[in-house]
Amino acid sequence: MGTCAFLSFRLGLSDGVSIVAANWAQAFERLGFDTRLVAADGPVDVTVAGLGIDAADPPSRGELEEALRDADLVIVENLLSIPLNLPASRVVSNVLAGRPAILHHHDPPWQRERFAHIRELPATDPAWAHVTINNLTRSQMANRDIEATTIYNGFEIDPQVGDRIKTRAVLGVEADDLLCAHPVRAIARKNIPGAIATTEALDGVYWLLGRAEEGYDDTLAEVLSAARCRVERAPAPSRSDIYAAADVVLFPSFWEGFGNPPIEAAIFERPVVVGSYPVAAELAALGFEWFSPTELNPLRRWLAAPDLSILEHNRAIATKHFSLEAMTRDIKSLLGSRGWLP
Repeated sequence: MGTCAFLSFRLGLSDGVSIVAANWAQAFERLGFDTRLVAADGPVDVTVAGLGIDAADPPSRGELEEALRDADLVIVENLLSIPLNLPASRVVSNVLAGRPAILHHHDPPWQRERFAHIRELPATDPAWAHVTINNLTRSQMANRDIEATTIYNGFEIDPQVGDRIKTRAVLGVEADDLLCAHPVRAIARKNIPGAIATTEALDGVYWLLGRAEEGYDDTLAEVLSAARCRVERAPAPSRSDIYAAADVVLFPSFWEGFGNPPIEAAIFERPVVVGSYPVAAELAALGFEWFSPTELNPLRRWLAAPDLSILEHNRAIATKHFSLEAMTRDIKSLLGSRGWLP
């Protein structure tokens, strides 16, 4: 095997699945694969419009077969997990039947109320391997007679340092302003009102990085207009700039399949406020020290007299469990067990 294709609705963008897929592609390249991105949206190598979340029609079998023609292994990022385009998922499932593939599951349907009635996903086939991003989902899949391997998301542990001064200047944020960054897409489960409430309580500036999706536009406009704190929406040149500019990272989500920002905050040594979604408890059990959105006095005390040892501790935990090297080792082990190494 020498070529693997990453297949999804969209790739190469700023959403969580795209970010994780990009890191997986790095891992596969380190293991000797040539990689290709195949999706409807984003700066990809092969565009297949019918794979898009809002596509009017699914791709034809021939179109998809051509896009994957010389791929020895296909990595399906969430497209056979969550029914955002069920007709496209059916075509993908049929085309990949009997072919080596890894189904990388971020969001199975039963974890979203609006998709809980869907039974045909995740798709499965004896030729495929299933990978989950947390143990909770792996256990839930086992209860549905699908055997999976957990591989935690991996991150660059020594990323490029961002430009704090320039990024804050673009936002018009003064040196003594408390900048609370919320690096997420604006959708209901991200708990935008909770993030704003935290910022208000801290007398800070709320910085929402992502755009509204999933029909959240009108609700977002109402929530932001009612905010009793300053709100900024300007994008940052890079993720490094987000964390360099931020004083506090906000992540009070109701639900996440994983949650990259708390790990990124640990890597960039920033305090982070994390909601009590189930997978957060799984990650926190590894030893992270996060602040709670329901009790802000500990964070207020920390901001008044920062204890940097907490940030150093969180970075050490992230380095141990969530580095690209650790993730690559886990991927290599899986590929070796299936005879899929190049």
